[in-house]
Amino acid sequence: MNLIISTIDQGLLWSLLSLGVFITFRILKFPDMTVEGSFPLGAALSALMLQQHNIAFSLLVAFIGGCLAGLVTAILYNYFHVQSLLAGILTLTGLYSVNLRILGQANLAIGDQHNLYQLPLFHQLTLDQRLLVINLVIMLIALLLLAGLLYTEFGQSLIAAGDNPTMALSQGIAVKRTKMIGIVLSNGLIALAGGLVAQYNGFADVNMGIGVMVIGLSAIIIGERLLVGKHFIAKLISIILGSVVYRLILLLVLQLGFNANDFKLFSAIILAIFIIAPQQKKGLTTK
Repeated sequence: MNLIISTIDQGLLWSLLSLGVFITFRILKFPDMTVEGSFPLGAALSALMLQQHNIAFSLLVAFIGGCLAGLVTAILYNYFHVQSLLAGILTLTGLYSVNLRILGQANLAIGDQHNLYQLPLFHQLTLDQRLLVINLVIMLIALLLLAGLLYTEFGQSLIAAGDNPTMALSQGIAVKRTKMIGIVLSNGLIALAGGLVAQYNGFADVNMGIGVMVIGLSAIIIGERLLVGKHFIAKLISIILGSVVYRLILLLVLQLGFNANDFKLFSAIILAIFIIAPQQKKGLTTK
């Protein structure tokens, strides 16, 4: 039971990453590879700030660092007309060296530092239950803030800029600026997730961003298959659900006796299955 609680706990935490990927991948239709650089950037900045024992400031700095990373990608794409994938790859490549500079080494342990998950909250709960409650509160706050943003005038402009940039421009929406803010916000959220994951795991690693794009997309696609809804609040909830289910699938893989080092491989396989299966079903129905 504790193992299942811990897995759900991690699913809630990693869903913050998926919400960030959702902004660029689904809303803006922008395949942003910056995520694999901004995620460890948030972890590195959070670990560095925790040495000063300032939890709130460590998360704020992680968020701002991710926003700046997204800003670089957005500028390359909007003003220098670099193709979206290439713009993200250029940024994440540069961020590898930046993250090494921040950490001063390949990885940095922060287990002994005073962090969010070591606060003496809910003493009556077990460790796993306390972590679950903290991550649940974080996700509820993120869900409400993001859902509230999408229902504002700016949120609708963001959606329009992603769906049909030409029509959005004809309606007086500043498409370039709107997309730039969306990319910046997405990477800020992803870096915040990186900072929280580093605090949760007790270390920050320069390579912890490898494959996180697949993790984020897996949660989105699995969630869309499990819960269908027209409203954005339903879509956001489906992403959180997809992230938890994805983690439970990986737990099942581990329980079947596979090596934990194969998780990246299984992540890719799981994503491929959820992408291919509906297409095959549609093809069989047509036949």
